[in-house]
Amino acid sequence: MHYEGPIYRPPSEADSLLIQATVGCPYNKCSFCMVYKKGPPYRVRPVEEICEDIREARRLYGAVMQTIFFPAGNTIAMPTEDLAHICRFARRQFPQVRRITVYGSSQYIARKGVKELKVLRDAGLSRIHVGLESGDDEILKRIKKGTNASEQIKAGCFVEEAGIELSEYVVLGLGGEERTAQHAEATARVLNAIGPDFVRLRTLVPKVNTLLLHQINKGRFQLLSPHQVLAETRDLIEGLKCPTILMSDHYTNYINLEGHLPQDKKRLLGEIDQAMMLDEGKFRSLFVGTQ
Repeated sequence: MHYEGPIYRPPSEADSLLIQATVGCPYNKCSFCMVYKKGPPYRVRPVEEICEDIREARRLYGAVMQTIFFPAGNTIAMPTEDLAHICRFARRQFPQVRRITVYGSSQYIARKGVKELKVLRDAGLSRIHVGLESGDDEILKRIKKGTNASEQIKAGCFVEEAGIELSEYVVLGLGGEERTAQHAEATARVLNAIGPDFVRLRTLVPKVNTLLLHQINKGRFQLLSPHQVLAETRDLIEGLKCPTILMSDHYTNYINLEGHLPQDKKRLLGEIDQAMMLDEGKFRSLFVGTQ
């Protein structure tokens, strides 16, 4: 099988077969992301090459594979028929597969619309991982996300209407000290409008070779302390009204929070309150990420 450039997958896809469908990211301008800044440039791999990798995986692992993830950074941007073709082919090669997933940014999902997303659903695409990051338009502008709250809502609702599972990612602390309240409030509002299947929390870790790290070093962005991140998390969860599964399955987070909303909200808020009673020295140190 063939891989080019950085290959990332969500923690929830740890046991999935990884078949690279695209290389790089077609947008590649987010100020907090270092993954593809040094290349390789975005391209879609030829469908026959992807299918040959699927055939090789079948030869290596047999037909029992149950979950498949198609990297790289924004595979939903593939031409719809190409993505549908490899989903159908993968399901033929692995008849027991129960989940096929990709990464996808809201602007590319919105361009496809419900009709094309339903084509992908019928072909076997069952979950899309979306980096919502924030629901605050000012933060989205500052981090150069290339979308806004309205488009994020539209894209999320398109995915839900098409019958594809939706996993939305939130980056805690992304507004810094200046916009922590707006970040929590607006993000909860956007998530409530979408009603995703999963809300997954990540805590901001500045990365090398990014504009955001430059802004931090120049004093233009103030990172949140552990207690401030927990307070922001509390405000976010307090504001969530939609039924969803909350996960914090990532090494960047200060505490692990998992539960079904709204029924587990009281417990989750209690766990945050308990954590906020700890000395900040008990939490991981701030660090600069290199990958």
